[in-house]
Order: sequence, then C-alpha cells, then structure tokens
Amino acid sequence: MDDAYKTSGGLTEETLDPLDWGDVQAVSHRVIDDAVDYLRDVRDRPVWQEMPANVKDVFAASLPRSPSSLAAVYGEVSRTVMSYPMGNIHPRFWAWYMGSSNFTGALGDFLAAIQGSNLGGGNHAAGLMDSQVVNWCKEMLGFPASSSGTLVSGGSMANIIGLTVARNTKAGIDVREHGVAGIEKPLRFYGSDQIHSCHRKGMEALGLGNRALRRIPTDAGLRIDMAALRAAIAEDRAAGFRPACVIGNAGTVNTGAIDDLRGLAKLAHEEGLWFHVDGCIGALIALAPRNKHRVAGIELADSIALDPHKWLHAPFEVGCALVRDAAAHRSAFAVTPEYLESTPRGLASGEWLNDYGLQTSRGFRALKVWMALKQHGADKFGRLIDQNIAQAGYLADLIEAEPLLELASPPSINIVCFRYQPGLAGQALKALNTEIMLLLQEQGIATLSDTTVHGEHWLRVAINNHRTRSTDLELLVREVTRLGRQVAAGGFRREQ
Repeated sequence: MDDAYKTSGGLTEETLDPLDWGDVQAVSHRVIDDAVDYLRDVRDRPVWQEMPANVKDVFAASLPRSPSSLAAVYGEVSRTVMSYPMGNIHPRFWAWYMGSSNFTGALGDFLAAIQGSNLGGGNHAAGLMDSQVVNWCKEMLGFPASSSGTLVSGGSMANIIGLTVARNTKAGIDVREHGVAGIEKPLRFYGSDQIHSCHRKGMEALGLGNRALRRIPTDAGLRIDMAALRAAIAEDRAAGFRPACVIGNAGTVNTGAIDDLRGLAKLAHEEGLWFHVDGCIGALIALAPRNKHRVAGIELADSIALDPHKWLHAPFEVGCALVRDAAAHRSAFAVTPEYLESTPRGLASGEWLNDYGLQTSRGFRALKVWMALKQHGADKFGRLIDQNIAQAGYLADLIEAEPLLELASPPSINIVCFRYQPGLAGQALKALNTEIMLLLQEQGIATLSDTTVHGEHWLRVAINNHRTRSTDLELLVREVTRLGRQVAAGGFRREQ
C-alpha cells in the first residue's frame, strides 16, 4: 500500500494522502486544463442528451472495495458525469430558474474543499468571510447593517429560516420550549396563489400544516390582490385565528411577477404581521441599474430569502436568509451545549454561525461568492441582470412577430411564457407543445420547461444565464416553429 506508513512499533498506519504527490499533481493539472476546455467549448455541445444504457449501468455498479488509480477514477468521471450534465451552464438552458455558474466560483469551491473548514463557527478566516458575504448581501438589497443573516443551501432553506423566525416571533408563546401545540390561536400565513411550493414544505416542517398558508388570488398581472389579502386577514381574525405573516414575491417562479412590496410592507405594519419576501427569483434585481425600481420596498421586509446561485451565478449550492431583527433570528435557533461554548481566546472565541440556522456542520459556501464578486464587481452582475431582462423583452418581440407563436403576456422580468399555436385548443394544444419541448431537449437544441398560466398550458423560458446571446433566442424561435410544423404535419406519433 503506497499510502501506508510503518511506525516504530511495527504498526501499519494508513492515510488518504499519497506518499508520492507527483501523480496527483499531474492528474490535477489535467483536470484544470479539461475544465477550461469544458467551459470554453460549452456552446459546441448539446444542451442535454439522453444517457445510453452502458453509461447508466456505471451508476448501478456495486460498492468498490479495492483501490483504483486517480487517473482511472477521473477518466471514468470524464466519460460519464462530465459528458451527460443537466445542462444549466449551457447558453440555451432556460428550463428552470437557476444560474449558469462561473469558473472563478468553481475555483472557489475547489479551494474551499481543499481548506476543509467547517463553518459551524469559530475564530478562523473562513468564518469571517462567511459573515462578510452575508454583509455584502445586506448591502446589495439595502438592508440595515444591524440586521442578521446566514448562508444556507438554497432558496427553500432560506425561506424556511425566515418563516421560522416569523412563527416564533408571532406565536405569543415560547414555541421552542412548548411547541406549536401550545399556541393559543392557530397561526395564519398569507401568500399569493403563485407562491413557490417550498412555502408549503415550510409550513409542514414548522408543524403549522398546509392549511395555515392561505393562498390569496392574484390580479391580471399575477400579483397578489391587496384587497383580497386584507379581507382574508379580517376573516381569519373573526374566526379566531392569529394572522402572523405575509409572504411577498419578488418574482414568481411561473412568470416572474413581482408583488407590490411597498404596499405589502405597509399592510403588514398596519396589521401587525411579519413581512417576509421570497426574493429567490428577483431580489438581486436590486443590483440592476435599469430595473432595480421593480423591487422597491424589498428593503422594508422583516426577512428576505435570496439565491446567490441564481443571478450571482455561484456554483450550487448557496442561498442566503436575511433577518432584520438580529436578536429574533439568533433566538430562533441558538443552542449552546458544553462542547460549543465560547472561550475568551483561541479557536472557540469566534462567533458560532450555527446559532443562526439548523446546521451545526456547515460548508464553506462563501468563498465561491466572494471570489467572483471580487473579480467582477457587483456592478457587473447588475448589468448582467439588466441584460437578461432585456433579452426576455427581445424574445417576446420575436414571438409576437411570428404568426404561429402566441405570447402569454408581456414578461415582467426575465421569464417568457409562450406556445406554438396552429389553431388548436385544450389537450391537443398541450400535447403538441409538450412534444416540441421534448424534441428541443432530445435534439440538444435548447431546454425549456412548461407551466400553467391563468389555467392554460404554456412553454416557459427562464433566461437566468450570462452566456445567452440574442442569436440563441432567434434560434429558439426558428426551431420551435420548425418542430411545430413538423409535429403538426404528422410527425407526432408518441403516446401521450
């Protein structure tokens, strides 16, 4: 065993480090060279492709018991994982709302893993950088410096952090001590009928249940109906419930609609409710010089969820929860067992970051965000956000200029919903557009998703991609119309 050592006592001790680092260095250089080529040439590859059976079989292999060379291991990864990605780094990936990563952030992830710090807390540089990135997120959104925050896995967890603090603050009892069963009046949370599904999961995880979340109707622009919200709050109070929190959307996942955040802040203040903003889609529009007015009022929230792995294009995964009341945030999660007690100096003298969330073990998520922001500057990311919103407007114009395409409505920000419309309706129209979507994927042209808007089926393009160019959108329109004609003319033979 080349990674084993003989001790003076005759015992054999092993390590995961090699005795000779030369081979490791050679493979590492190859990995970096291949990674540069991988991103440089991303446009030349299919957006997505189906894995052949022999590749899928690799992932059904049993547990390896004996060693392989690092070169062989990397070769297998290159042939399988790297060759069949989800595709979200590709310039024509528009299926779901996720960022397209960046090379500097990837280097940050690598260095974070090499350094190996646990961000549960302590007096070390990674902990200070974690706090610095949270402070930068506050600055981006105009949140007060005195507020609190934490980096988490993504938007779903960031929302759950905010909703937890809202529950504990508005419950009227010590929920951590007595549990939700001790709440005298059942709590009610409010959001629009366009709210993300993570809020239902949050209600369930918090022990409040799905029925505690009232979905309020939306207007023609799919923004929360303020009059309907006021009526629901009054109705719940009269019925013996305790209205606790209103959730505003800074961009819905279906269409990008942005609620009246200033109006919601005012209503929440008047009604004594916590105001939480789900900003995972659009909070970072606050950085965009031409569009930041769209999220005016987000700085008035009691808590905000945002996603640096979307419009900051950090490699997955990193989300951020911000909470205006730092004391309320910490009191919702802090526990100090004897093995995590602070000391006046030394490693344990730093802040315990695990006091602001559910994880005791926390990865070093901050470095990939920090490095990209230092390299490019926040203003560059703001311009890229403006660019994506402008591209959505350009795509909408292309769609309206094509007689066989139909636009659901003008885009609010960077999400465009449309469909191929040769004069069909109902299930036939849905089946036709679903087939177009699948053919686009299978032919490696582009990836779209589909959704329901005002009760009807539409294709959905979410342009959250710094690599997208206007020529990609022109190609999309050409290919949708080509495939639409092909399928409608009789090429549609799949089972529905």
